[in-house]
Amino acid sequence: MEKNPSSDVSSFEKYQDESIIHSRVDEESQNGQVSLRSDTVEESKQEEEEPLVPATWKELVFHWFVLGWTAFGGPAAHIGMFQKLFVEKLHWCSNLIFTELFMLGQCMPGPTSTQMGFAQGVLKKGLAGGLVSGALFQGPGLLILSAIGWALADTLREDIDWLNGLVSGLAAAGIALIASAAVSLNKKINSQKILQIISTVSAVIAFYWPKPWTFPCLILLGGLTTIIFLRKNVITVARMAQGTDRLGFNKTGGAVLIFIWIAVLIGVLVGAGSTGYSDNKELHWFSAFYRTGSIIFGGGQVVLPMLYNDVVAADCPNQQAVCCPINPNTNESIYEVCSDYDIAINNPECKCSWMSASQFYAGLAVAQAMPGPLFNFSAYLGAVIAQNASIFAMAGIALCWVGLFAPGILIIFAILPFWGAFRHWQVYRRALPGLNSAAVGLIITSVFQLSLNAYTSSPFPTTTICIGIASFACTEILKVPAPLVVIGGGAAGVIAWAIPMQ
Repeated sequence: MEKNPSSDVSSFEKYQDESIIHSRVDEESQNGQVSLRSDTVEESKQEEEEPLVPATWKELVFHWFVLGWTAFGGPAAHIGMFQKLFVEKLHWCSNLIFTELFMLGQCMPGPTSTQMGFAQGVLKKGLAGGLVSGALFQGPGLLILSAIGWALADTLREDIDWLNGLVSGLAAAGIALIASAAVSLNKKINSQKILQIISTVSAVIAFYWPKPWTFPCLILLGGLTTIIFLRKNVITVARMAQGTDRLGFNKTGGAVLIFIWIAVLIGVLVGAGSTGYSDNKELHWFSAFYRTGSIIFGGGQVVLPMLYNDVVAADCPNQQAVCCPINPNTNESIYEVCSDYDIAINNPECKCSWMSASQFYAGLAVAQAMPGPLFNFSAYLGAVIAQNASIFAMAGIALCWVGLFAPGILIIFAILPFWGAFRHWQVYRRALPGLNSAAVGLIITSVFQLSLNAYTSSPFPTTTICIGIASFACTEILKVPAPLVVIGGGAAGVIAWAIPMQ
């Protein structure tokens, strides 16, 4: 094992402060490499003396196994945990690469934290490492939510007060981790005034107009801004390739994965649209989740309303012909059970959804209290949907879980080899400060968005804020490991329910 870097100055700080060369340099036209002047030689040597720390298979499995069982708090909190562990503690990844991966996740469909989990494993141990890290991160939540959906879907219809307390405490601690990561990344990345402006503007727009397509557009605009302002600069980064020598597939393999993703999307949409629901229920389930996984930007919080619209019909009127949307190709409804609204207005004959709103929200509360990606909620949904349709629960779990996750996983494995190539282009290097600054702005936005949501939805709002403040102090001042901070927040939430507190 190589020694950890002794310097407190990160490679990304050097990238911002020392590696932007305002003087002219000679560029070799044959191989595209930039020849450094003598005043940058020392910086290059210093960078080479501070390599990232490699990871053994034992270390990789251990840390991702622990994360799989302790990564509470939702997708944004996971980003904070990754940054604390892999960048600040283990030095497996530089701030530069970490923020680039976050930026890529925001610009691609799928769950960002899950995609970063797979990517981190790929960068350390190749394709096999990515599969291991992804499986360990997703596995515990998948198993728990599958079992709950299979066995306790009807029981969870009732509101569970202690569970609401647990979720509130976990949310408060998770937000504290996001805030801590935002502070750390802001210090290292936004070292120039133009970058601070980009980050601030991105945060304001994303908070005011939180549409799914807003996030990738802001990141691209941030990159365009620095392309314009740095258009006369030749940017050289000595360690630009360090940590990216393993990218999984090659470009041909990446192109094949993109083709598979699009071909499956077209196939399931056409198949579901041309076949009757009663003849092929499983295809309709897979089609709905695969479509959502293919078009969703912004991660777990954004996917929830889309899933609700797919599996629970809202505002269902008291007319069966209108209440049950008819597939014009098959002349039949595509829903399975009555919604809560229909039951309330005594119209039990109207079949308006694959599951009830009570089942959806009860499962969501449990899913938010589980470790791992929020997309694992799809396993619970699949179990309930299948049982409502009198089909073996495992079939629904597999179809819905794979349907929601598969697009994002295919895309991250497909894009990594192309990212490894275009990140060396001068135009990308000029765009990179703006791309990353905008991405940090999105993290800052999530702190405020989630804080307001946690306050308004908590059974004890004032106490929830206090838990968040204490959690932030634990991670920033006392340097308590992130998993313990989140677990402590959840325990504090249960205690606040038991006392009870305001």
